[in-house]
Amino acid sequence: MLHARTERMEALATWTEMLRDTLSAAAGLEQAVLVTADIAPTALEPEARKLAAAVRSRHPLPAALRAFAEDMDDPLADVVVAALVMASEQQASHLAPLLGELAESVREQVAMRQRIDAGRASVRTGVRVTVIVTLGMVMGLVVFNRTYLDPFNTPTGQAVLAVVGALFAVSFAYLTAIGRIEEPVRLIGPATARATAGTEPGGTR
Repeated sequence: MLHARTERMEALATWTEMLRDTLSAAAGLEQAVLVTADIAPTALEPEARKLAAAVRSRHPLPAALRAFAEDMDDPLADVVVAALVMASEQQASHLAPLLGELAESVREQVAMRQRIDAGRASVRTGVRVTVIVTLGMVMGLVVFNRTYLDPFNTPTGQAVLAVVGALFAVSFAYLTAIGRIEEPVRLIGPATARATAGTEPGGTR
């Protein structure tokens, strides 16, 4: 899943650069979206073609872009779409340089996520090795030297086992928690995209 997401975000950065280059050639934003959607990177092709179809169907560009953000479902995509929506609604100037900076930012975020995941992968590997070795040792004692475990049959031994088990559970819960990557809050939520997706130039459908 991480690999697929990485491909989509790299494709988003490439598409953003394509928009920048097309805008630099004096094309309008709507025309740039239509032109680049047809040649978008493969990982972004379904969402880009859906965006182009919405624009060709005379949906307002801001609404089509918000629907595109919902399809992408990623905070990084929301940042790019927010800039495009602002430009389409307010005729923002200097959009092309901004898109170049956003594309670079997306790539930096993707690279950072990859570095973080690589570091945490080594931690997860260490945890798996520890668990396997511990369980292997316990099973070995049960099979080959059961008398070694006799002290744990006493109430005191059971209490010690309970404490050790609790420590293992807390440790695994902590490692699971630090293994998660907290996502930033999305700028364009699904509710907003759905509310605006049905708007047409003449009003609400």
